[in-house]
Amino acid sequence: MARLLPVALLAALLALLAPPARAEESAPIRSPQGTATLVAAAAAVAPGEAVDLGLRLRLAPGWHGYWRNPGDAGAPPEIRLLAPAGAEAGPIRWPAPARIPTGPLVSFGYEGEVLLPFRASIPADLAPGERLTLEAEANWLVCAELCIPEEGRFRLSLPVEASPRTDGRLAPLFAAAEAAAPRPSPWPAEAVLQGRGGSLTLTGEALGPGSVKEAFFFPAEGGLLDNAAPQPLTLGPGRLTIALGRPEGAPMPASLEGVLVLTDAGGQRSAYAIAAPVGAAPAAGEAALPLGRALLSAFLGGLILNLMPCVFPILAMKAMALARLSGAARAEVRAHAASYTLGVLASFLVLAGLLIGLRAAGIAAGWGFQFTAPVFVAALAWLILAVGLNLSGVYAIAGPAGAGAGLAARGGHAGSFMTGVLAVLVATPCTAPFMAAAVGTALALPAPQTLAVFAALGLGLAAPYALLGLVPGLAGRLPRPGAWMERLRQGLAFPMYGAAAWLAWVLAQQAGPDGLALLLAGAVLIGFAAWALGAAQRGAGRGRWAGRALAGAAALAALALLPGLAAAPPPAAAAEAGAEPWSAGRVAALQAEGRPVFVNLTAAWCITCKVNEQLVLRSGPVQAAFAARNLAYLKGDWTNGDAAIGALLRAHGREGVPLYLLYPAGGGAPAVLPQLLTEGVVLQALDGAAQGGAALGGMILGGAG
Repeated sequence: MARLLPVALLAALLALLAPPARAEESAPIRSPQGTATLVAAAAAVAPGEAVDLGLRLRLAPGWHGYWRNPGDAGAPPEIRLLAPAGAEAGPIRWPAPARIPTGPLVSFGYEGEVLLPFRASIPADLAPGERLTLEAEANWLVCAELCIPEEGRFRLSLPVEASPRTDGRLAPLFAAAEAAAPRPSPWPAEAVLQGRGGSLTLTGEALGPGSVKEAFFFPAEGGLLDNAAPQPLTLGPGRLTIALGRPEGAPMPASLEGVLVLTDAGGQRSAYAIAAPVGAAPAAGEAALPLGRALLSAFLGGLILNLMPCVFPILAMKAMALARLSGAARAEVRAHAASYTLGVLASFLVLAGLLIGLRAAGIAAGWGFQFTAPVFVAALAWLILAVGLNLSGVYAIAGPAGAGAGLAARGGHAGSFMTGVLAVLVATPCTAPFMAAAVGTALALPAPQTLAVFAALGLGLAAPYALLGLVPGLAGRLPRPGAWMERLRQGLAFPMYGAAAWLAWVLAQQAGPDGLALLLAGAVLIGFAAWALGAAQRGAGRGRWAGRALAGAAALAALALLPGLAAAPPPAAAAEAGAEPWSAGRVAALQAEGRPVFVNLTAAWCITCKVNEQLVLRSGPVQAAFAARNLAYLKGDWTNGDAAIGALLRAHGREGVPLYLLYPAGGGAPAVLPQLLTEGVVLQALDGAAQGGAALGGMILGGAG
């Protein structure tokens, strides 16, 4: 025993010198799915002061817990403070969640380790030297391939001292949770929700392509948004917009609240609390049409589309085709008319199917959406240039260049079909009267009815040419074939060159000087390919094969430039004199100031928009009327696509630009003006706004929607 005494004394001394057992973390609740504890940020508490507590979950690999809004499935954790009497627990300060996809569903929650902090008040009647015993119970759900509800009761005992003392071991855990929690957003936010889509827009100098790489919005309330829908991001100087999908029958909140998580170029993740006012449900839009009226409106809109400026270049190809048909047999006339009509119908049905597919994937897309992509604009410009070179005789589609009957022979029906395809591609930047309501209704209908409306639109566009097939005798009234046809063919190349030049200007607005340089380089390659093909068609032997190989190589080299166009940075938007950028918040602020507001939603590729602006909106009488009424002129540019503008278009029954809205002073819904403006229409609308703003709200002027 004497020998054991020194050992016992040494053990007692070490026990005295050892740090006291940590009481800031409770005994764990363990399961195969993970471990849960109750932790405190303080090593000691003071009477009457608050203490930070937290439910600490350490989940096993493959398992996850849930955020306050669990998404498509799940349930958020719940914590209740049981003791001491008089202590009160505040709400959980939720760290920003992550998206957790499981099959077609998406949940919002956490994987790995997470701390859910909350603050508890301490009774004031405690005295230093006592101990505070905290008891809490919690339940939480953990899921992997199956979901398991878990629960536990936790107990902490903390010393009471005159001043609170922080636990250095757990302080980093609480600091990390605080850093992951959303901070108040420093940027104004506004939301537009309508039907199955919507958008959230933030404005501020720190936002833009150089500072934001990814963004995702987590709604605080379930049922408002489609959690699985992608949220395409659109960035501009000082502006961020994400498109939102909505489930069928979703309620319309006054404010869209939640957490926006931004990821910068370096991969750093930041979260911001958002409370964005939601634009009022549209009362000024066109009501959805019954199917019969939608079909009739689509046919009339397609018929009028033949007279719209964007279709003028294609009239050159139609004129040449009509000239070739003069004197042809009735069967030949019918066949060419049928080929052209089939090309138009097939293109409209493919376009409708693409729109249906994109919308089903949660991507907001409407009429003319493809022109928001610089790659499409460049490819179409090169195609139209190639058509012009063919008309100029540089090469032939069938047979040697200059063969007058080349396209009217075996290859002519394919040419008529492709003329119909090209007519649809070039027509989509325009919106004709009657089209807006028809297309807006079509995209809200089931897929078969949507296809039917787009087919009616195609029949309207093809109707003038298809009439030759029904009444072949009309072709006999055309001038007889002769040498004049060759001169006409070559002359008709110049409208095609003009269309290619217009598309080059459009691309310069979208992709800036770098994009324009790539387009021009591609145009040189297309020109070389046409020349090489023409030389091969006129040559013989090995020269023919060499020419075709050079043409093919040049065309492939041009196509290789397209990825560079997609990556070209957009130029800084040039402000138009007297115009402000559109935003829903700005409209509301100007109306509150007692000013009427004219909103012009436009795009660089929309010829109808540019004609209206040049001939009507910039005319002397209209500008004088704007100034006399102290009217604010706001412009929304849809050239590169913008989710907020797209949502505003859909909110007023439109699927493409132009859209003109006149908001009365003092508040109220806007009047919707027709797509084809005249000075009289605009001045009449301004007079109506001056006489009675409340009566004006919701009107559709001109009857040509």
